[in-house]
Amino acid sequence: MSQKITAAITAVGGYVPEDKLTNFDLEKMVDTNDEWIRSRTGIEERRILKGEGKGTSDMAVQVVLQILEKKNLSPLDIDAVIVGTVTPDMMFPSTANLVCHKAGLKNAWGFDLLAACSGFLYSFSTGAALIESGRYKKVIVIGADKMSSIIDYSDRATCIIFGDGAAGVLLEPDTEGYGLKDTILRSDGSGEPYLHMKAGGSRRPASAETVANKEHYAYQEGQTVFKAAVKGMADVSAELLERNSLTGSDIAWLVPHQANKRIIDATADRMGLSHDKVMLNIQRYGNTTAATIPLCLWEWEKQLKKGDNIVLAAFGGGFTWGATWIKWAY
Repeated sequence: MSQKITAAITAVGGYVPEDKLTNFDLEKMVDTNDEWIRSRTGIEERRILKGEGKGTSDMAVQVVLQILEKKNLSPLDIDAVIVGTVTPDMMFPSTANLVCHKAGLKNAWGFDLLAACSGFLYSFSTGAALIESGRYKKVIVIGADKMSSIIDYSDRATCIIFGDGAAGVLLEPDTEGYGLKDTILRSDGSGEPYLHMKAGGSRRPASAETVANKEHYAYQEGQTVFKAAVKGMADVSAELLERNSLTGSDIAWLVPHQANKRIIDATADRMGLSHDKVMLNIQRYGNTTAATIPLCLWEWEKQLKKGDNIVLAAFGGGFTWGATWIKWAY
């Protein structure tokens, strides 16, 4: 009887651009202030990718190179790459396609997965299924977004929240019970009016009118999204624990999507988790959309211990949301 294959994280990589955009910088751009932003979101600064022609793939490729170096792997060892993103370099080819080319992953195939802030969770579950199938041995899953490319810096509802960044993980087969244990993913398209980009797709292709009307920027109705996120992220995380007969005391870390500190606190409280078990870097990077969860894993990697029970939780535009339980493999 062959042992069950699970998909374990065996390496983490991350990248944030050098340029910072602080709350004090934003005070000069829109009607807001540092105290207001910090008290409502927990954000103090975010990183911005600058430079002519720089796109999401430029950040994602740094993640791949870091993972290859950490694991002493050849680019030819990687089988597949999945990039969770809402800011692809272009509509096609996919960002994953470009990342494979730039990093020399000549034996890999890949694709982009679009699920807004749940992009990494959706991609992680998909990458894990490739490993569990037994057909693939090394799959890199990346969350990466250049949110500054779709933010209107005269719109204070969105410009205070988002930043740029990328991070990802290497998934490999495991037969000792480490890696992905369980996941609950959800979606509800009725959330579209509250968090979306109005134009640029097949429904409203780009035109002089859509550009003039600023329809190619992220649009958000904050209060509606906030309420849905608190409920969605907290409910699904509690459901995941209950389904697996786990309590807050069994969990070493909660890795929440970094959208808003109040949403994160509500999720931890619902799980019965003390706040010192919650990874939090929103103050430094803001909301990097699909990159937030793996950026936390990257920053906390040295504190993680083999066998740690870790819950990843996210909520994103559309709406999309979910929670995933993993057992840390190293």
